[in-house]
Amino acid sequence: MTFEIEAKYAVRSHGPIRSQLQKLEAERIGAVLETNHIFDRPNRSLFATDCGLRVRAIHVLDGAEQPATLTFKGARTDAALKTRQEIETPIGDAVAACRLLRALGFVETVTFEKRRESWRFGASRVELDELPHLGLFVEIEAAEEATVHQARDTLGLGDSDFIRESYIALLIGHCQQHSLPAQRITFG
Repeated sequence: MTFEIEAKYAVRSHGPIRSQLQKLEAERIGAVLETNHIFDRPNRSLFATDCGLRVRAIHVLDGAEQPATLTFKGARTDAALKTRQEIETPIGDAVAACRLLRALGFVETVTFEKRRESWRFGASRVELDELPHLGLFVEIEAAEEATVHQARDTLGLGDSDFIRESYIALLIGHCQQHSLPAQRITFG
């Protein structure tokens, strides 16, 4: 079973983190615009159990081509960092995958865009993310909590509080608080 272990931090600028990654000779993977289609059962049972089903379409801005993905995320564990089961597979056609899930009875509950610049830093992956309405974030993911903590400290985020909520929860909360539609959240 594969688990996703991550820590997410809100930042005012990606500049200092990007500079530190360059100084440390981290490998820049590239930048993309993601469109994330979140699905659930009609009774919202996935959301109710803290699980998620996602189709991610990827538009490469620079770097190597990346496939669209189909992902299931399990409920969070009681670990100190955000830790949850993740099953992900590349897919050839995000539009067809969305149609397939709808044909199987799943309902698309929210769609949101995210700009992401990806870096490989040792045994961790560092994502410089931007989301509509929410701003800038740094996400550090690795197979071990200690690796995430080490990357966090090396990148100068050691004093920052990490965010346990998913981007979906943050976006929906923002939209509800500001009386904005939450079904499709884009930069446009």
